[in-house]
Amino acid sequence: MEKIVEQGLLYDFYGELLTEHQRRIYEDAVLNDLSISEIAEEYGISRQGVHDLIKRCNRQLSEYEEKLSLVGRFLRIRKKIEALPGLTKEEKEDLLREL
Repeated sequence: MEKIVEQGLLYDFYGELLTEHQRRIYEDAVLNDLSISEIAEEYGISRQGVHDLIKRCNRQLSEYEEKLSLVGRFLRIRKKIEALPGLTKEEKEDLLREL
């Protein structure tokens, strides 16, 4: 999976577990595609501080996924749902029972 898509999904599922400060900076970096320099200037912190915070957020979000597996489950379910139109009625029923 492309890194930016993965970061977006992890943030969608676990972003609320970050602090408000972490969320604002992470959103600016990942979702709003601002540079580290732009973020550092906006928040009055060093570029190294921004870099470290983004790295720490990525690690935290990945750890949440390792423990909870919500993104993985979501992707598996989405894949099964996308396959539904091409399945027979019996196959659909079997697939839905698995969910």
